[in-house]
Amino acid sequence: MKKVLSLLLTVVLALASLVGCTANNSGGGEKKDLMIVRHNLGSDPETIDPALNAAVDGAIILVNTFEGLMRLDEKDQPLEGVATEYTISEDMLTYTFKLRKSKWSDGEEVTAHDFEYAWKRALDPATAADYAYQLYYIKNGEKFNNGEVSADEVGVKALDDYTLEVVLEAPTPYFLELTAFPTYFPVRKDIIEAHGEKWALNPETHISNGPFKVVKWEHNDIMELVKNENYYDKDRVKLDGIHFYFMTESSTALAAFESGEVDYIESMPSEEIPRLMKESDEFKIFPNLGTYFYVFNTTKEPVNDARVRKALSMAIDRKSIVEVITKAGQIPALSFVPEGITEPDGSDFNKNAKDYGLALTPKVEEARALLAEAGYPDGKGFPKLTVIYNTHEGHKAIAEAIQAMWKDNLGIEIELQNQEWKVFQDTRDNGDFVIARHGWLADYVDPMTFLDMWYSTSGNNNAHWKNEEFDRLINEAKTAADEKTRFEIMHKAHDLMMEEMIVMPIYYYTNPEMIKSYVKDVRVSPLGFVYYDEAYIER
Repeated sequence: MKKVLSLLLTVVLALASLVGCTANNSGGGEKKDLMIVRHNLGSDPETIDPALNAAVDGAIILVNTFEGLMRLDEKDQPLEGVATEYTISEDMLTYTFKLRKSKWSDGEEVTAHDFEYAWKRALDPATAADYAYQLYYIKNGEKFNNGEVSADEVGVKALDDYTLEVVLEAPTPYFLELTAFPTYFPVRKDIIEAHGEKWALNPETHISNGPFKVVKWEHNDIMELVKNENYYDKDRVKLDGIHFYFMTESSTALAAFESGEVDYIESMPSEEIPRLMKESDEFKIFPNLGTYFYVFNTTKEPVNDARVRKALSMAIDRKSIVEVITKAGQIPALSFVPEGITEPDGSDFNKNAKDYGLALTPKVEEARALLAEAGYPDGKGFPKLTVIYNTHEGHKAIAEAIQAMWKDNLGIEIELQNQEWKVFQDTRDNGDFVIARHGWLADYVDPMTFLDMWYSTSGNNNAHWKNEEFDRLINEAKTAADEKTRFEIMHKAHDLMMEEMIVMPIYYYTNPEMIKSYVKDVRVSPLGFVYYDEAYIER
């Protein structure tokens, strides 16, 4: 019912629109065409709280409504955001940021205290932020998150209203990039203390400091953003607003795009991609730094046995999946860290990875031998498992293909279960599954963003895998002063997780999207973000 209502709503809006511009009555009876982009986000975000969000859908909202000390340019390199300048100590451990005078969407001043509060809140164990580990780079951040020290001992401090001092555990080459990530965005202490976690669910209390602000959120239907007139660089923002829709069925989204009801869609039925590539100049394929994979819950039988995990991973046809199902230039994944991250010598981290026994096509005999070694010859006695995935035609098609591959190649039967996005996230986070669909896009351009998520205490460790040697390697890499040494250690960590096969890599992402030709200067990042701060509509 909600999907039907969503489509009806877009139809009504379309009737009142003119290629992305809506008529607005102003004083004196005059009408003004507003520049509003209508973007189908797919899933309704679980949260748009910077500390609690861990998904791309919420992040797209956040990067358009908040701004960190730094923001990212078109090459995902840091440039000044709320901070106008910074100094770094000789030992590379202390960063001192000078903040510009800027305002929140309600007109209050943004201060260094807002950043200090936000970062300590994300680290506070009471917040239970999945991304708390993203702030472990800060002195005593991990210890505070583990309850070993107080908040006062964390290495972030507002020296005055417009000066923020940050002390790190070790030199971190990508720390400036991290400050542009949503977990590092500022939030208002007075708002959160007054409204609790619900502050981020109500447009009236969702106070932000970025180019747009949320004014309406009808869950599973629409979220409306308007230009934030209190944004310090509002003259750079040309759009009057953005309407995000939550149509989860890609066929529905494509129909809405082709009928002119929306201007931007992030997915389309895979069977339509060849036609769209041939016929439409509005079909685009953007690079994506990420991996589509299945995650094994390593605490659940029978996938608590690495031999079973390896057998399942060896028995799928990755080449067929990308050529027959996804069809948008995806690359079969034979390891977890994707292509596109360079090492100090200029080579690609992915290309330097070991052979982990995976192949483009199934290695049936080796997979069967491993399964037999684990006690399931020819699949006999193997329990009927359930693979869960969030509702989406593409995820369903891939799951059905893998289901058939495992039956044909290993002689095992599995069941499939789709779940609504929020239910799916909870199920995966709580460990109430055996095998689950997953995907990960880089938070910054470094292998660490694909590795430290599997740290024992990471909120994003959906494999529920605990390995002391892996944790030691991650800690060692994060404190390594030499870049060559750091990459060598990260390779060891990557080798360990892949040899344990805690995930089943399937393919490396590309980003097929459709954008109306009259929507200009939307910036689509390989990190999964979509930026509208310089976008406009040209008819």
